[in-house]
Amino acid sequence: MAFSTHEDYFASLAPDVKATMVSIQHRVQTLLPEATPCIHYNIPAFRAKRVFFYFAAFKKHIGIYPPVSEDQELITVLAPYRGEKGNLSFPLDQPLPLDLIGLVAVALHREYEAAAPHQ
Repeated sequence: MAFSTHEDYFASLAPDVKATMVSIQHRVQTLLPEATPCIHYNIPAFRAKRVFFYFAAFKKHIGIYPPVSEDQELITVLAPYRGEKGNLSFPLDQPLPLDLIGLVAVALHREYEAAAPHQ
């Protein structure tokens, strides 16, 4: 199924997972009001000059992409959630560290704003 908005994507989820995804969306919008919600690779994402933050629901976890690469202190804090490629996985059966996810969104925004021009 192809999604055109975050809300379309969220509507396909179980109510508890939908609430988790909405809380992530709200946190990013609160911290980065200039960021625009979009769908990219058929999952929810945020764009400023370019897409910088993706989040997706899976059977047992929420995934956050791409990996943070420039904030070494944050990378250390994220270690328990980092997968082999650095992408983040937050288990659905554990409390969601929403403040930490907010820090990830801000760090990724900073990294992508400083990177090459809009793609």
